[in-house]
Formats: sequence, C-alpha cells, structure tokens
Amino acid sequence: MQQEEIWDADTAQRYDTPGTGMFAPGTLEPAVDRLAGLAGEGAALEFAVGTGRVAVPLAERGVPVAGIELSVPMVERLRTKADEATIPVVIGDMATARAPGEYSLVYLVYNTLSNLLTQTEQVECFRNAARHLVPGGRFVIELWVPELRKLPPGQEATVWQSEPGYIGLDTYDVLRQQVVSHHFRFDGTRQARLFRSPHRYVWPAELDLMAQLAGFGLEARHADWAGAPFTAASRSHVSVYRIPPTR
Repeated sequence: MQQEEIWDADTAQRYDTPGTGMFAPGTLEPAVDRLAGLAGEGAALEFAVGTGRVAVPLAERGVPVAGIELSVPMVERLRTKADEATIPVVIGDMATARAPGEYSLVYLVYNTLSNLLTQTEQVECFRNAARHLVPGGRFVIELWVPELRKLPPGQEATVWQSEPGYIGLDTYDVLRQQVVSHHFRFDGTRQARLFRSPHRYVWPAELDLMAQLAGFGLEARHADWAGAPFTAASRSHVSVYRIPPTR
C-alpha cells in the first residue's frame, strides 16, 4: 500500500480525537512545551504536519510554523483550523520536499519516521532536515522502540494495547526490519473496523548513525516529552539532534 492510499480522506476525517488519545492534554501539552523551548526565537518546520495536531498549538504559542505533508486530505483537515498564512504547507515527501526559508527547529513526531519504508529514505529524511536548518539548529524525532523482546521463537505479532473498543497489534518481519500495525476498533456489534499501516522500525543506535551521516550529533534522548530518563525498559523516545553551530 502507498502512503497516499493509507492517509486518504476517510483517515483524515477520523484522525482527530480532541481531548483523547494522542490529542489528550497530558500527551500533547508536554510536546508543545518542549518544542516551543527548542525553537526559541526561530521558526519551526514539521515534517508530516498532518491535520496540525502539534503545529496548531505550537503556532498559537507564537512560534512561526510551516509544514511538509504528503496527504492532501490531511492538509485539507488542517485548513479547517489554520489558513495558509498561519501555517504554510508544502505538499510532498518529507525525505525530499523543500519548504521555503530556514528554521531553528525541524521536528517529526508520533512515530512518523517509520512511515518511510527503507533505510535509504530514512537517511534522506535526516539530510532533508539538515538542509532546512540554520547552524546550531535541531531535529527532533519521537519514535517507538521495537518490542522484539516480546517475540518468542515462532511468534510474529505483539499486542501493544488492549482496551474496551480497541485492540492494537503489530506483526513483524524481522528479516526486512518491517512491521505492520493493525488497529481494530469495535462496538457491541459483531463488526470491527480495521486500519493497517506498514512501517520500518529503527533502533535508537541506528537512528544515531543516520543522524551522523547527515551531519548531526545527538544532544539529548528522553523516554517522553517531559524529560523522563530513557532506559532499557522505555517503549519510546524523544531524541534531539543538533547541527554544529558552525559548518
């Protein structure tokens, strides 16, 4: 499946869940706080800006924000919240598309780097971030840690969330470093709604090498946006990479 097919009008319509899930204040506000601090007095660019979950509140903080987004329906949803003058968006692939201007911060949140399905594309994403940044600028990535320790021999799937009305599971292809996320939503009927998306999972150490190839150094890594320590038990991480102040 192509990414344009996954992030279609139906997905865009159902994406926003105000006040819950990834839109819950406890999830969203620490991310916006951290990104606003990292942007400082400069502008920010969001790769895969989507419907503006992070970009809109960040712009409301007074940070100039632009975006790159592959999905036209997701941008159309964003336009119900902020116009082009407030959050300009370039339609294109975050690994190659260029937004006008220079930025002190480029960020890529909520596991979206893994939507690029090859190592080459992921490396190019780092290089594209570097092209947009001023000297000393930062690239921030939020990404999950592959849960391969949960896979006993012969098992190919892990259930990573189970709650009333929802089950999330991942199926792994460890040879190709690929995973497909399956999201099942159901009610009191016999029917369930399934949304699937393919990903390429990345270990933190591999991510650091990609950053090095693009001219970045790792500045900080935490388990969440609030700054909790990153440990072997962490299920995700927020990694901050920085371009040297002088090139």
